[in-house]
Amino acid sequence: MECMKISELTRRDITDAIMAEGFQWNGRFEETEFLSRLFDLTKLPSYDGRFHNASGDIWQHRVNNLHDWDDNWIFSDDRFNLMGCEDDLFLRFLCETIHPVIRPDVTEAERICQLYNSFLKNDGFELVERTRLSGKPIYIGRYVGSLPSPGVQIIKQTMSGIDASYVTQQITRMEASVLNDPGLAIGTAKELVETCCRTILHGREVEIPKTADLSQLVKLTSRELQLTPDDIPDQVKASEVIKRLLSNLASITQGVAELRNQYGTGHGKHAHSKGLTPRHAKLAVGAASTLAVFLVETHEVRNNKLQQAGKK
Repeated sequence: MECMKISELTRRDITDAIMAEGFQWNGRFEETEFLSRLFDLTKLPSYDGRFHNASGDIWQHRVNNLHDWDDNWIFSDDRFNLMGCEDDLFLRFLCETIHPVIRPDVTEAERICQLYNSFLKNDGFELVERTRLSGKPIYIGRYVGSLPSPGVQIIKQTMSGIDASYVTQQITRMEASVLNDPGLAIGTAKELVETCCRTILHGREVEIPKTADLSQLVKLTSRELQLTPDDIPDQVKASEVIKRLLSNLASITQGVAELRNQYGTGHGKHAHSKGLTPRHAKLAVGAASTLAVFLVETHEVRNNKLQQAGKK
């Protein structure tokens, strides 16, 4: 992220809200324990000559001397520079304050997240759920203005009635990770199409081979949905063209996922190997979203026709 897209005004509004709400930014952790999750306190200077680093003087003035620093001293301490640091660090600080390890009360964490977002939205940012830890959400910050993931908003609306909780979680994860974790976005895009196909086929009581891959799932779903209206000329030819287009979208999604596995930085790859970039993630997310929207909309159209026919 580029530095300081989150204005100083927004940052001060958030810190003022924290003070007004009266909750501890460090949650159930001691302050040095909390800050060590974000900073190497042993490398930051001490403001107290009796100690070698920040860890020592924070302990002295917040624990040993029974809080002779203000509870919200962190927001004015220039060693941490939360009012002027890069956006990524500021967002990670906010996310840590509502991490389930730090703040186990899910209701409280969600309320604080909404409070943060009410200010962050003014600069085009938001905190969203990325994943879960023991059923509790872990949040990540993202810049909405630079995340033009094609079809994601449409797919949210289109898929609202299909396996809603799981699909919504996938979409949220996909949106949040395009910039911050392209590999995760690519993998989730592939999972999204698989979920759509399996849900549609299950609803139509179609047996799914245990070894079916993404390409086979799309092919099976396309065959089941018949894809083209019954009253257009050259229906068979049109159906074949659409199937080919959908197959190409599935190939893009599958292909980028395979690239992620081949060129990702994990699993013993060379030290200088680089993962795929956000532009690769956008390609996978765009293809997967387009494909999923078409399949789900066609599924709904077919179901509506069956329901109307049953009423006659």
